[in-house]
Amino acid sequence: MRAYSTPSTRDSLIQLGVTIGLFVLSLSIMYVVMMDVGYWAALVMAVPAGLLLVRTFIIQHDCGHYSFFRQKWACDALGRVLGIITLTPYLWWKRDHDWHHATSGNLDKRGYGDIGTLTVAEYTALGKFDRALYRLYRHPVILFVIGPIYQFVIRQRLAINIRNRDRSAAASVHWTNLAIAIVVVAVSLMIGLVTFLKLWLPVIAVSSCAGVWMFFIQHQFEETYWQRDPNWSFEQAALRGCSYYKLPRILEWMTGYIGYHHIHHLASKIPNYKLKPCFENVPTLRQVTTLNLRDSLKCARLALWDEREQRLIAFADLAPA
Repeated sequence: MRAYSTPSTRDSLIQLGVTIGLFVLSLSIMYVVMMDVGYWAALVMAVPAGLLLVRTFIIQHDCGHYSFFRQKWACDALGRVLGIITLTPYLWWKRDHDWHHATSGNLDKRGYGDIGTLTVAEYTALGKFDRALYRLYRHPVILFVIGPIYQFVIRQRLAINIRNRDRSAAASVHWTNLAIAIVVVAVSLMIGLVTFLKLWLPVIAVSSCAGVWMFFIQHQFEETYWQRDPNWSFEQAALRGCSYYKLPRILEWMTGYIGYHHIHHLASKIPNYKLKPCFENVPTLRQVTTLNLRDSLKCARLALWDEREQRLIAFADLAPA
């Protein structure tokens, strides 16, 4: 896999240019359609624009792993700029995401950069009110629609619950908020605040919901991997705790090849555009859990880790008390 771990400056710049160029073009078309045809017709363009924003986020994500350019300073500079577009403070997100990679699948180190998951024993030990809250949190409408929009639009504006009280991560939140405010004011002066929000909010809604769904499905499938700290293995967490999400080619491209998630967790220095060639040329990497679109929909009901059975189950699968 080491042969795939060095980014190509040329390929990175081409990917960046094509992605941002198409994203700006899709927003421009959306604006023209809204002005000339009507708002509801323009909303159709929110889907490709939102998916292109997911692709933009994946580039920011690669910058956070220092896998997009060879120079760390270049990754940091680009990551901070893209964080303004994706509404994601670069350094704050990077440090939480690094923790996610270091602890994914570790039952004793949950809580940062992951989707909250309780074991069956933890859930059954809760009172009725707390059980209801957890059920509400894991409801698909909350988890894949309301939650993602809240996370990207509101939660990431707040420098709270930062791990280890990291001041530089908190500063990243504040500086990103300031930059977002400047962009909003500048664009609003050109096209009006209401018009800007009518364009931007649907795009953010599509991208945040699609992004959280991708993150969920890469880890939350029935035969995923969770272990207590003494038995936890980084390699097993990558190969057994991450899926290969087999998507149609256009969606694979739009989502920055993050469907090859097991490879990414095993070797995060591989840039996104080299994940697919790595998968195709290293046979061992094809011996993992593979999910297609139909398979993935069945995973939405999973909510609890059964330590005895070593699998994720739905609330309906709980044995009667």
